Amino acid sequence: MTDFRPTILAFCCNWCSYAGADLAGVSRLQMPPNVHVIRVMCSASVKPEYVIKALSQGIDGVLVLGCHIGDCHYMTGNHRTAKRMPLVQKVLKETGIDEKRMKLDWVSAAEGEKFQKVITDFVQDIQKLGPNPLREVKF
Repeated sequence: MTDFRPTILAFCCNWCSYAGADLAGVSRLQMPPNVHVIRVMCSASVKPEYVIKALSQGIDGVLVLGCHIGDCHYMTGNHRTAKRMPLVQKVLKETGIDEKRMKLDWVSAAEGEKFQKVITDFVQDIQKLGPNPLREVKF
């Protein structure tokens, strides 16, 4: 199981967490290479069906990273995300997908080290869960 390298999607808001990812890269912080960052304008633009579709098509884990509460460029986008993503986890659990395969966190533009830690910890958590069981399912 140690050779398992999970495929991770990380939705990052443009204003905070993507800038945090950029800071981590400029600071040359080491991160797992199997994380694919998708830049979105706001974490609220990550629709629940994006997360569910990614996991149902075999992605091993999905991260949604936004601005800290109170720092949203669009005022209330992260509040919407904070309400929406726990419901997504509940739907995942009801459908038999481990809800730990989706994680929501907040990373500011000045938190390159936190971005690295969130990414690294999530990859380790997904490695412990093993490959997504839906990876081999063909529809």
